[in-house]
Amino acid sequence: MADIIRYAGYGFAERSHRWINGQHLKVLDAITRCRTAALGGHRDQCADCGHTAISYNSCRNRHCPRCQGNARLRWLQQRERELLSTRYVHAVFTLPRALAPLALQNKRVLYSLLFRASAEALQQVARDPRHLGAEIGFFSVLHTWNQRLQHHPHVHCVIAAGGLAPDHLRWIASRRSFFLPIKVLSRIFRGKFLAGLKAAFREGKLEFHAHLASLAEPRSFAAWLRCLYRHDWVVYSKPPFGGPEHVLRYLGAYTHRVGISNGRLLALGDGQVSFRWRDSAHSNRKRIMKLPVDEFLRRFLLHLLPRGFVRIRNFGFLANRQRATLLPLCFGLLQTSAQISTSTTSSAADHPHSLWNCPVCGATMHVVERLSAAQLLLRSPPLQEYAA
Repeated sequence: MADIIRYAGYGFAERSHRWINGQHLKVLDAITRCRTAALGGHRDQCADCGHTAISYNSCRNRHCPRCQGNARLRWLQQRERELLSTRYVHAVFTLPRALAPLALQNKRVLYSLLFRASAEALQQVARDPRHLGAEIGFFSVLHTWNQRLQHHPHVHCVIAAGGLAPDHLRWIASRRSFFLPIKVLSRIFRGKFLAGLKAAFREGKLEFHAHLASLAEPRSFAAWLRCLYRHDWVVYSKPPFGGPEHVLRYLGAYTHRVGISNGRLLALGDGQVSFRWRDSAHSNRKRIMKLPVDEFLRRFLLHLLPRGFVRIRNFGFLANRQRATLLPLCFGLLQTSAQISTSTTSSAADHPHSLWNCPVCGATMHVVERLSAAQLLLRSPPLQEYAA
């Protein structure tokens, strides 16, 4: 990704002056400087053989494709302690295509509403005695892209396949191959989201620009909303899958992702970027797409989140306000043995962060010296164009 940004050069900002802003430029600059001497670094030394190596610092920007591996590992280690000995369910709530342009102009409002409406729909249907009759716990992850880097806002929810009884005296497990009715979830999700959208419009929280400017008039907005009620919204749920031993591997594919990873980028040349994508409409067949550099970067920048926006949120008995009291209760009701909790704790301790192995002997490398950007530039060989 950094090579693509350097290829586009400063001219990209001039060619995109109509829509590009300071946040876009900051992210592009962070990605190009990531793991280079410009951000400083540190010298590591092997505890056994004495091998030394210099590592450059990462930018730690959450939109950078190279900086998400360590963040994902730390998050998964924290989640290990919260995994229950039960099956889990993966559900996806997707906004209709007609709402995507409005979401781009009001990211903070609509993305927050997407979180809230999907969570409330899950909790309401799960509490209904006709379906599960229990208080569930889950976390949701926001994604805003599809495989072709187009704007496609949706939320992935990972849910324990069961929940606490209303009196908190027993655990109610879902059926083996069924969790909650999809059609009911879809209609309640649609109703809650559109009700929240109406409230945001009345409170003046929505902005309308360009081709959406006409929707600022109340009658036009009401007519536009009526069209959204006429179609079922897409809610997808997979059958409950394996227990805690499978969940962490499963979660790694969904958390801390950006619009596209470096592994999907294939070629850069003649002003074109080639990348691999998966065609879900044709049996997930792998295809290759070519885009002009400016269009590729435009699509990538569509998925920047507002500053301070939390893209992974917990709900139900995993919510921050209730986790300390309700999660131990869930463990007790599920009769979690001491062996499981011990193995979970030890596995988390087996992955110390900020350490890596020596490429020579495989022992642990330790940081022995911190280096600033100026120190690294002094140690670097001269640039080729200035070399004699």
